[in-house]
This record gives sequence, structure tokens and C-alpha cells, in this order.
Amino acid sequence: MKGEPLIELKGISKTFGQNTILDEIDLKIHPGEALVIIGPSGTGKSTILRIVAGLLPQDAGEVYVKGELRQGLIEDRTDPIGIGMVFQQAALFDSLTVDENVGFLLYQHSKLAHPKIRQLVEEKLEMVGLKGVADKYPAQLSGGMRKRVSFARAIMSNPDNPKDNPDVILYDEPTAGLDPIASTVIEDLVRELQSQQGVCGTYVMVSHQDSTIRRTADRILFLYRGKIQWEGKVEEIDTTDNPLVRQFFSASVSGPIKVID
Repeated sequence: MKGEPLIELKGISKTFGQNTILDEIDLKIHPGEALVIIGPSGTGKSTILRIVAGLLPQDAGEVYVKGELRQGLIEDRTDPIGIGMVFQQAALFDSLTVDENVGFLLYQHSKLAHPKIRQLVEEKLEMVGLKGVADKYPAQLSGGMRKRVSFARAIMSNPDNPKDNPDVILYDEPTAGLDPIASTVIEDLVRELQSQQGVCGTYVMVSHQDSTIRRTADRILFLYRGKIQWEGKVEEIDTTDNPLVRQFFSASVSGPIKVID
């Protein structure tokens, strides 16, 4: 893809204890991209997302957001673009209604009138197929519905401050724990939010699920032992000779990926 990347990682390293999780990772995220990061469990995929989001500091390397060097974490400053994140477990406040969860940042930090925020919340809920659930609590929803609530929260916009509006959405295992039908609903929603509704045209996803990878990715990165071991288009999954990719998608216990007991 051409043009300046929205986000660029240069030489990013991260260590937890004695374990090097990321080892001088370089990564560019371009406008309009559907990027999925794959690889075995515990290889640092979610760590990359948290560093991109500004939620976790890297030990070495630099993060550039729209060409600007990020200093510190997101709580220390405001990025020049908005970055939304959908967490693996939805991460909703059980004691708050769906309305209060989706509109949380606007209710807490904006000067918008509450009826206006409620209107914005209902618009986003309708976008994710959840019209009429604003006054329910998370415990009253299915797992798939809770995931969609977290999507609505991630794409929440602030008409008074366009910088808060998400330009990039980060999805951490959005179909984990869902049955195949619920997973298909979420996969379709990811693509709809990118293309048909124009809410946010760029996303980065971490996923293990074969169907999710194939249906939501344009470009794929394979992460293993702290390095990006393979990069390719989704249609190259079944034609590449890379032994890591072939073992991953065949679910074979034989190959270069070590099986963890």
C-alpha cells in the first residue's frame, strides 16, 4: 500500500521476566488495511496490540502515529488519530447498562448533553445489530451480543472532538469462545464496519480461528519466537511453502512449532 502509514512500529522489543516476547519488530499499518496477526499462543500477538494502543510500554524501539513519535503511553498524551480496541472478553462494566458502557468516555469526559450521548449510543448499537438493548445489563446478553456491545463502544465518536473518533480498530480474538454461527456474525460485522458503513476503514486483528482469519484478513503476519516469520495475503495461506504457516493451518503436531504440553 502507498502513502504514509497510520501507525508504524520500528525495532519494538518487549521482555517479560526472562522471556523475550517481541524481538525488534517492524510493522506498518496503512489506511484501509485489514491486517490479521496470527501465530501460536503466547508469542506476543496481543502484546503488539497493546503497544499499538498505547496501553503497554515497549522496552526498546519507537512507535509512530501518523508520522509523530509517541512519547509515553496513551494516558500521558493524545495521539493524532483515534484508536479503538475490542478486548477478547468484551471487558464491559457489569454494573453499568449497555448505554453507560458504550457511552462511558463521553458521559465521563465530554461536555455533550446526556440525551445527545444516548442518541449516539443508540446509533452505534443499531450499526452492530443491537437496536433496543441500551437499557439492558451485560449479564442479560449472550456472549456474541456482549462482543457486539464492545464493538459499539470501540467505534463511539465524539462530534465535538473529531480527534477522538477511531481511525484504527484493534480486535483481540473477537470470536474467541463463540460458536460457529455467532463467529460468522462477528466476522461479517468486522467487514461491514470497515466497508459498508464506513465507520473505520482500518483494523488490526489477532485471531487463532481459521474461519475468522480467512474471512477478515487481507494481509497476514505470522509471529513466532518474537519475530515476524512470514507475511502474505490471505489467499497465499494454502500455497505458501513456509513450514510454520503450513503446520499452523493443518493443526499438525509435527513441524517447527514446538507443541506445549
